[in-house]
Amino acid sequence: MSDDVRNIVLGLAASGLSAALGWFVRTYVWRRRLRRKQRFFGLPAGSECLLVVNRDPGAREWSVARHDVFALIELSALIKECRANAEILPHDTAWQGFGARTEFCIGGPVSNHRMAAHLRSMLPGVEVGREKSGPDQGALTVGGETYRMDKGTTEYVLLARLAADENTGNSRPVFLASGQRAVTNQAAVRYLARHYGRLTRKYGVNGTFCLLLKVVNSQAYGPDVVEIVSDVTRAAVTPVVRPEATAAAAAATATTE
Repeated sequence: MSDDVRNIVLGLAASGLSAALGWFVRTYVWRRRLRRKQRFFGLPAGSECLLVVNRDPGAREWSVARHDVFALIELSALIKECRANAEILPHDTAWQGFGARTEFCIGGPVSNHRMAAHLRSMLPGVEVGREKSGPDQGALTVGGETYRMDKGTTEYVLLARLAADENTGNSRPVFLASGQRAVTNQAAVRYLARHYGRLTRKYGVNGTFCLLLKVVNSQAYGPDVVEIVSDVTRAAVTPVVRPEATAAAAAATATTE
């Protein structure tokens, strides 16, 4: 074999080895990222999850707001990427506990009864204005601060990942997107899908968090421009202590003494 032929053979062998090594590394990294994503969302391959959607409060008949439909589409793509399956249920037919399957619940508590139940039981420090009009319509109060929307300009949404109790055997998380308008629900879902890696690094694959997000100028930018206002996890999981309750407790203590 001549030197030229030997060099060609060695070059081809080196190229093949480099290509195989590169493919192996890329595949390993891709699988590692996929497993991390599946753990964060509680969606191992072949698993089932639940999508709970609210009713459009502005419609007479049962219907889903356009941006909530878009949010479901984005979640469906994420679930498919994790190689899992989804079941979509209206909020008033999802009569089951949580933790057995990963759940994505979309919509404010006024139009989504299941969201209202989740907030009462898992985020008791959150209060949502139920007025149908006026400045307090959909206002979010958490940690003693009230966040009112300026429709189309400044709107707010809560994005939460709530980890279930692993000791019960039902350890799948619940994700909440509770916004002041449907476009804010979609913004929260899009933020979750785009930044889950950052959230995983900060809170871990099994962490619990509740973030208050601000959607900026949705009338021009839709759900794309989102800012984090603050991490309100501690305030959201702490029940609100009302002055009248404190006074009643003090009175009861004085009576017993």
